[in-house]
Amino acid sequence: MVRLFLSMLGLLVSVGTATAQDLQSVLQTHADEIAKPSRGSVSVALDDMQALGLPQVPVFLEAWSDRSVWQAEDNGLFFIGEKDGDTLALRDVDTGAQSTADAGGFTQIRPNGGVRRVIGAALVQFQLSDPDPARRQAALDTIARRGDASQLAPLAASLTGEEDPALYARKQQLITFLTARFGDTPEARIAAIESLAKDTSVEARAVLSQVLATTSGVSTQAPEANIAAILDPMEDRAAFYAELVDAGLAPAIVPAGDIRAALAANIEEGRVAGIPVAQLSDPAIRAEAYRTLAQDGIVPPLVTDDDIDVALRSVVFFDAYVEDDTAITQAARATLDAVETRVGIAQTVDLSLDALSLASIYFLAAIGLAITFGQMGVINMAHGEFIMMGAYTGYVVQLVVPDYTVSLIIALPLAFAVTFGAGVAMERLVIRHLYHRPLETLLATFGISIALQQIAKNIFGTQARPLTSPDWLSGALVISDNIQISYIRIAIFVLALVFLALLMFILKRTRLGLEVRAVTQNPGMAASMGINPDRVNMMTFGLGSGIAGVAGVGIGLYAQVTSEMGANYIVQSFMTVVVGGVGSVFGTLAGAGLIGFLQKGIEWLNPSNTLAAQTYMILFIILFIQFRPKGIVAPKGRAAAD
Repeated sequence: MVRLFLSMLGLLVSVGTATAQDLQSVLQTHADEIAKPSRGSVSVALDDMQALGLPQVPVFLEAWSDRSVWQAEDNGLFFIGEKDGDTLALRDVDTGAQSTADAGGFTQIRPNGGVRRVIGAALVQFQLSDPDPARRQAALDTIARRGDASQLAPLAASLTGEEDPALYARKQQLITFLTARFGDTPEARIAAIESLAKDTSVEARAVLSQVLATTSGVSTQAPEANIAAILDPMEDRAAFYAELVDAGLAPAIVPAGDIRAALAANIEEGRVAGIPVAQLSDPAIRAEAYRTLAQDGIVPPLVTDDDIDVALRSVVFFDAYVEDDTAITQAARATLDAVETRVGIAQTVDLSLDALSLASIYFLAAIGLAITFGQMGVINMAHGEFIMMGAYTGYVVQLVVPDYTVSLIIALPLAFAVTFGAGVAMERLVIRHLYHRPLETLLATFGISIALQQIAKNIFGTQARPLTSPDWLSGALVISDNIQISYIRIAIFVLALVFLALLMFILKRTRLGLEVRAVTQNPGMAASMGINPDRVNMMTFGLGSGIAGVAGVGIGLYAQVTSEMGANYIVQSFMTVVVGGVGSVFGTLAGAGLIGFLQKGIEWLNPSNTLAAQTYMILFIILFIQFRPKGIVAPKGRAAAD
């Protein structure tokens, strides 16, 4: 009954074709091409289907590409179907009428990969004007991946009525790309190529590179092609001679093993070519014997180094453009050079932004040390652990306050308070007993740093803990295709500037700052003026530790929060302070800038080995200190004479 129904349905469809052209009639006209498609034969059927302009055509093409088209064995009609066991759920290609049938009476159409790519290219033309923006975007993505000349006209036609500004701009860009490669006239192609001079995208450079595609060649006379470069064969004699052999313009080099085998095969009465076998141990005599055999036509000719040089210099090796029009390739070369210059400048700016961001991170990590080490002269190896304590404080606050913005506002002052208190306790219990004893101070603070790391491991474990940034800090500021910087890095840079201003205000405009400077320069005179050096030292050490804690919150938003995170910054912090100038806040800023830019520059020169970059940076800093031991900003006045 089902087959009878389908036969009647096919009869009705065939009757309908007498009055109006529909998709099924076109499919029946090309039944063989549809049932057993090939890349060479399917194009005619696709052209006829596209000429219909019917909305059911793209639906059928999608089903055909997805291998969801079935053909009835009794009448040859095509249906869109989905198999469920032994039953097919069928849909008429024109009316969309649904039915079911036994799968045994139908054959599934299975186009191969090449045919599916051809179908996909045809489907793109329908999708360019599809009401669904997602389908139009998918069509544009397909054109971007596999653009060809046939897509230029429908792409240009689809601009009329495109209401989405982003898709409209994308279509215009792709039209420019396709025109540069497949334009009707050289003038149109050159105009499109020159319009890409300000487009630094990877796609634009790929289009220009495709226009400038070359192929290698060799000729016995001056080539008449559109030459990209004349090659010097002496740069790689072996490779160029092999190319000459492949072109049939020179005999192949006879391997040493073949020479020995040929001589052995032509031994007659203890001689080879009249030369006694005993003399063949000499390479020159062996070559002469082989050359005699070659002259008699017994073996292939012997190719010497002189023969290779003569053969290489008698021909011309060249790279020729695939594009024949020299005006087009000249325009593409000039445009690509201009684009590469813009890309180089953009990459320099992007690298500078990365270096500035790294410098701000180092400054944040070192600014607290600039007080404890630069102002007080205390070698605090536990400074990195104060950074770690600040980061963990931010993590704990986020556990209590789930709003990341509010938790960040709370974490900053709380981290300062926690690490300020820890710094004061450390100064009172340990540091104040070790002033002017740098070796003991170094050993004591190093032991404290190990103890603090172990305490952190016992409390928080060894796994990295997340310190999540607010949503308004997610993403990046995209300036161009080659220049972008994350909002977190911008926030850290702003935080570094805020701390620079705050620290300078404290040191220059407050009583604490005045007392710190007085105690640093002459503690005895400061004490005689009523200043308590012990109190000032305690507050100064606490201030430096508190700033390190706040820096830990900022760094934790960017790096992983672990018990060892402070150890990653302690060496850079000391280098920043020493290179910048001990005792100078602006020197610390200059040192952070030098180290940040230096490290990024070395990483750019050697991107595959960051460890080597750090090693080179340390070596450079050692040499720098040899020539400028007091740092970039040398101390002045009495401090310089200490």
